[in-house]
Amino acid sequence: MQDIFQVSVTELARRVREGEIRSIDLVDASIAAIERVNPSLNAMVATRFRDAREEARAADRTLKEKGPDNVGRLHGVPCSIKESFALTGMPNTAGVAARVGLAAEADATAVARLRAAGAIPLGVTNTSELCMWMESSNRVYGRTNNPYDLDRIAGGSSGGEGSIIGAGAVPFGLGSDVGGSIRMPAFFNGIFGHKASSGLIPNTGQTPITQGEGLKYLATGPMTRHAEDLWLLLDILKGPDGIDEVCEDRALPHPSTVDLSTLRVMSVETNHIRRPSKSLREVQQDALERLAPLVDSVAQTEIPEFRKSPLYWAAMLGSAPGPSFGEMLGVTGLRSLSQEFFDLMRGRSSHTLPALMLAMLDGPHTPHGKRTQKAVIEGRRFRDALNQTLGDDGVMLFPSYPSVAPKHYWPQARVLDWLYTAIFNATEMPVTQVPLGLDRNGMPVGVQVVAAHGNDHLCLAVASALEDAFGGWQPSPLMEPLLETVL
Repeated sequence: MQDIFQVSVTELARRVREGEIRSIDLVDASIAAIERVNPSLNAMVATRFRDAREEARAADRTLKEKGPDNVGRLHGVPCSIKESFALTGMPNTAGVAARVGLAAEADATAVARLRAAGAIPLGVTNTSELCMWMESSNRVYGRTNNPYDLDRIAGGSSGGEGSIIGAGAVPFGLGSDVGGSIRMPAFFNGIFGHKASSGLIPNTGQTPITQGEGLKYLATGPMTRHAEDLWLLLDILKGPDGIDEVCEDRALPHPSTVDLSTLRVMSVETNHIRRPSKSLREVQQDALERLAPLVDSVAQTEIPEFRKSPLYWAAMLGSAPGPSFGEMLGVTGLRSLSQEFFDLMRGRSSHTLPALMLAMLDGPHTPHGKRTQKAVIEGRRFRDALNQTLGDDGVMLFPSYPSVAPKHYWPQARVLDWLYTAIFNATEMPVTQVPLGLDRNGMPVGVQVVAAHGNDHLCLAVASALEDAFGGWQPSPLMEPLLETVL
């Protein structure tokens, strides 16, 4: 039990199956850890500890009755779930005050698949309002903090997931990503996160959810402390559910099948909108140099067209069918928006400033026409060109954000910083967020590993190599007292 907060999900599942630890002991330890760190983090916003303990005891009984070969691959392992996913009996507000009191009546597809594999959800975690901002803060649950520095953001919109996993209290969780909502929190909290190729994992059961073509830009995916767990979780989550209309039945090769010596690795340092900090540029260069002896070739390059990221992302998502952000928020029309901004200044609005800003930018009054259509066409050409450049033997290292996790509220002054992640939603490409240790101030640093569509296994193989080189997830300051108290 002494290392259960540090080993992988794969290892925890093996120990449970082989009887080295009981599920109830693992679940109890995670609950104790959550109770220790969550008051500082405000990451897990609703719990199901009693049900989880009952499920853990049932898992232990089932193991004795059926044996290790007849239980799921995640049998008895605890996890957390982003609150925007439906988890039976749990709140499902997505941080929107008007949805308070609503509880999920059935599990989202991804949640159901994790539970069918034996995972035991302990609770749901915080998001940004309607899952569309860089900081997980809303009028329903408040603000989530970063375990490495409580004065800094945990990211959004899967910030609660990133925070509770990064703190060490939960071994893995489930996030969603339409502009970086898995990868930014993973980066800020020093863990791994994977945005899958479009169509690999169904998005059914999320709030909010897009429609039609828009489902290609939204991704459901795992967040964990160890690279080896990503493939396991993706393999459990993937495949059509008969509801998500863009999800396909697609093979997912194991990362171990990748011959690193045949790979080309290119490193792109900037998107030409805002250059990353010196420390992030240096660690990305370090990553390239450490990969050099393992791969066929490495190269530094520039792709100036990344400067059009905001145009491509906004046009491609904006052209997808479905309600606007303002309509989903329940704030439409200039009069309604003006009233909400007035109420916000008086401290009476039920919405956050970022949500109202987004509603203003993406409301029914926002013009769409030939310019948007042209941007969509250009964005698709850029997507195709980037996929062709990477091919089946290439990956790209790309910054995750221009800086380490910023102070609370600071993203409102840097509204374009999230475009380092958002562009790859528009290109529908797989991306693994990889931690590369801590900077001199003890904050996580990292890099995105990008591959052509369908080549998720290349991202995962390079992520594992970088984990070996840099050590992967590093315990936060909350970890030491957690170990002393819980164990």
